[in-house]
Amino acid sequence: MIFNNGLEALFNGVMAAIVAQILKLIGYLITHRKLNFKILTTTGGMPSSHSAGVIGLATTVAIIDGYTSVTFAIALGYALVVMYDAAGVRRSAGKIAAVLNRIKEDIYAHKPELIGDKLKELLGHTPFEVFVGAILGFVLAYVNHYFILG
Repeated sequence: MIFNNGLEALFNGVMAAIVAQILKLIGYLITHRKLNFKILTTTGGMPSSHSAGVIGLATTVAIIDGYTSVTFAIALGYALVVMYDAAGVRRSAGKIAAVLNRIKEDIYAHKPELIGDKLKELLGHTPFEVFVGAILGFVLAYVNHYFILG
């Protein structure tokens, strides 16, 4: 075994989040036909790297400590809060930012130089993006544990 149990859980969570970000970069390349490395550090989009990371962590904890362990309950609770936040609070904040950006454009239509920087609109995820990220995290943690690291 390359890692001890704690490091394996951390590795699988971080790796799942990184893979999700790389998939976003590939998706952007396919749809826009150009590379945009900023995608690697942005939030929002398909799949949710937050969901992939926390479910990768929780899955590894479940595999190592068992699905009835307290540590898995904590990891799963943490994952559910993160995923709810990604699809709920942060998504709503992104919608509000879009409305505020449009209001600023309307108010300062005659003097666009006064608008200032746009608020970031892509903050959260749709429930489907969260679900796909969670599936990605689960699969990567499972494959890593049983076929690569095991």
